[in-house]
Formats: sequence, C-alpha cells, structure tokens
Amino acid sequence: MKNLFSINLLLKATLLSLLLIFMGCAINPVSGKKQVSLMSEQQEIALGAESDPQIIAEFGLYDNAPIQSFINARGQEMAAISHRPNLKFQFRILDSPVVNAFAVPGGYVYFTRGIMAHFNNEAEFAGVLGHEIGHITARHSVDQYTKSTLAQVLLMGGMIVSKELRAFANEADIAMQLLFLKYSRDHESQSDELGVEYSSKVGYDAKEMAEFFKTLNALSSQGEGGELPSFLSTHPDPLDRYENVAKMATEWQAKLQLPSYKINRNSYLQMVDGIIYGEDPRQGYVDNNTFYHPELKFLYPVPSSWKLANTPTQVQMAPADGKALMILTLAEGNSLQTAATNTATQLELTTTSSKQITINGLQALEVMSKQVSQDPNTGAQSEITIQSVYIQYGKNIYVFHGVSTPADFPAYKSSFDKTMYGFKELKDQSKINVLPEKIKVVSVKKAGTLGQALLDYSIATTRHRELSIVNGMDVADPVKQGDMIKIIVK
Repeated sequence: MKNLFSINLLLKATLLSLLLIFMGCAINPVSGKKQVSLMSEQQEIALGAESDPQIIAEFGLYDNAPIQSFINARGQEMAAISHRPNLKFQFRILDSPVVNAFAVPGGYVYFTRGIMAHFNNEAEFAGVLGHEIGHITARHSVDQYTKSTLAQVLLMGGMIVSKELRAFANEADIAMQLLFLKYSRDHESQSDELGVEYSSKVGYDAKEMAEFFKTLNALSSQGEGGELPSFLSTHPDPLDRYENVAKMATEWQAKLQLPSYKINRNSYLQMVDGIIYGEDPRQGYVDNNTFYHPELKFLYPVPSSWKLANTPTQVQMAPADGKALMILTLAEGNSLQTAATNTATQLELTTTSSKQITINGLQALEVMSKQVSQDPNTGAQSEITIQSVYIQYGKNIYVFHGVSTPADFPAYKSSFDKTMYGFKELKDQSKINVLPEKIKVVSVKKAGTLGQALLDYSIATTRHRELSIVNGMDVADPVKQGDMIKIIVK
C-alpha cells in the first residue's frame, strides 16, 4: 500500500446514469459509419473524467517530471493530427511495474513505468501511443462500455474461487479494480492501423512499433504478469501482428514521403535512465513470510504459501484453494468503535461479538460478524463469517478482514490470528532503508554480444534473459563498443 485510504473504485452514480441512457446511434469519427452507442461524446468525456481520479488513486502516478513532460508533449502532438483533435487528451504514467498501456473513454491514456522501462527508443513508444489514441478516436472503449459498462474483476482473479468471498469483496469495494478492456480482434487491428498512421504522420518510424511486438512476445513466453491485466492480455497475439504492422509502416512511409523517420534511441534511453524497475519495496514487500512497509513503518506475518497482492488501497492475501480471503486496509472513523460501526453499516454486516484487545502494545478491537446475501436470480442465500481486527497505529486505524464460509472458517482461524495479532511497529533500519532496483544506462565496453557486455558489468547470468528482453534484444545479439544498453542496479 502506498497510501492507504478508502475509495470507491467506480462511482455508483456513473453506473446508474449509464443504465438510464437510451439506445442511440452515432457516427464513428474514424470509419464515418453509424454505430450503436449507449454513450454520447459528452457522456464519454464525463465518464473519463470520473474514472481518471479513481485510476490514479488505485495505482498512483509515477513521480518523474521529465518523463511526464515527454509523454504529454508527444501525446498532444499526436492527438492534434488524430481523428478527434477536439478532445482534451490527458496522458499519465502510473506507478506500476507491469508492462501495460491502456485508454479509457474521453481522451485518457495511461502508460505504466513498467512499459516505459521496456521501450528502447521513442519510435516504439510513439507506435504504442498512437495505438492507444486510436482506441479512443475509434471509440473502441465506448463500444466495450456499451456492452459491459464498467466491468469489474477481482484482483486475485481465479485464486478467489468462492462466490461468497467474491460477493463480500464486491460489496466492500475492496480487492476490486477496473478491468482493462479486452478489445476484439477488429478493434486491435484498427488500432494498429491508427498507431502506424498517427506515429508516421508525426515523423516516427512505425517499423519500430512492429519490433516492440517481439518484446511483448518475449515477455509472454517468460510468463510475465502482475497486479494489473497486462498489455499482453489486452493486446493479444503480438507476433501475429508483427508482419502486418511492418507492412503498414512501409506503405505509410511510401505515401507520406518524408525525408526521414525518427527513431531516437539514445535520447530515449537517457530519459529513462534511473527509472524504477520492478516492484518498489518502499511501498511494501514480503521477505521470509513477513510483509514490511518501510514508509508506513509496520510489519506483520503472511501465512506460508498464501499469495499476496499489494495495491495503493489495500493488501490482500489468499490461499491457493480460494477458500479464504484476508485484507488489510484503512478504516474510516476517529475511534476504533466508530470505524467498526461504519464498516458494519457500509457492508451490511451483522455483529456477533466484539472485544477490546491489545496487540503488541497497540489498542485494538476485534469484531466477529456475518454477512448474508441472496442470489437475485435463484433467491438462494449464502453466508460468510468475517473476523475483523481494528488497530490504532499513529493517526490511522488499520483493519484486517479475515473472510471465509462458516464451514471453512475454523480451518483458517489460526492463520487469521497469526497475521492480525502479529501486526506491529517496524523498527529494523535494514528493512526500512531497502531500495528499489532501477534502470541504469551504460555504454558497451567492447564489441561482442549483449551477454558479454552484461558480464562486463558483473550482471549475473541468471538475469541475462530478463535484461535481453528489457533491451529488446537476444543475449547473443552483437553489440558495438560505445552502444548504449540498459542494466539493473540498486
């Protein structure tokens, strides 16, 4: 958790307003054809404006002024020659290690620091930028929203298999996040076309966009993933599209007949020199089955073999069988009892017991409750048991929720207790002063292969494959003395 606070991931008023919109037709700005839409342009802009702060709050912005200035300048330049120059486009960098880029209606485009670290020149970035702008100009997001409105998925995905637990998390507005829409093949093909068109028109070599598909394919083969749906899942089949994009780039260059097309490798690498790579441990990390938060200065044990997902608003943990769920977040209220009362009201919980306790010198309140829900289709009722422990720590009130079905709860009670009662102040400076890994741009010392160049900088061979992907190369690819490459340092 970077900053723990309670938010609604999606504004319920927005969902209600969408349901009230009458079916209508609009002219697609790119195709010029009529399309069925549940959203006018004004509503599209309003939806983007409402979603943007939610996305920023959920994932956080990456604080790097030069990169933010770069992405905004290139974005505005490309938006101006797009099919919808009237939109007020906004471009953000999210503080996530996952390799991802996505767009939401109304002109909002997001890149993660993870994908920025994997680009190796401006032209690769420009191609993906044009692709995402294309989703907006062709109203692909609106088309998907028309079909599904603002769909949500559990952050833990298939790991939480119990429908009762999913219902609890859904009602709690926690362990949930916006589903970055999976577009159709037609949508993807059209956005590829627009990405090539837009990036070519502003002077970039769109063949580099095709080259980036090789990086995506390499990431896919490595099983790369993370807390967000990846660029690979929302933009499938990278190699299937490589040749088509390369062909379209050649055609656009022949059509435009510009004197030259920009790649700008070295200037891009210099810009991302020092960007955080991978997870940032300062925002929370697990070491030897213990979760440490250096900035908020607390720790607690994590059950062995449980999976953990850390977001800006909560930490969530679950066993592989999906029969339990444990969440740590901030509670609303100026006292332990007020926080518990607020939570019970918001989640429609029935309290069965409550007691004041002390946890490692901290005042706490343990509340047992249950939640009964009814299936709107069948009328069948289901029940879950919730163990909540509210802890006063500094100016904040943290709350653990341990959730399971009444039948399974006894099997997980000891795990809940160990984690919740293990919460305490973090004092170990070696855990507090931990540093993230960063990209460092260096010059190749002597001609040879990328692998040899990495050895010259004492990079362990176990990370050569990873770094070859980061550099958009193969380990055996030749490099010249003085070439700029990326390595990883602390």
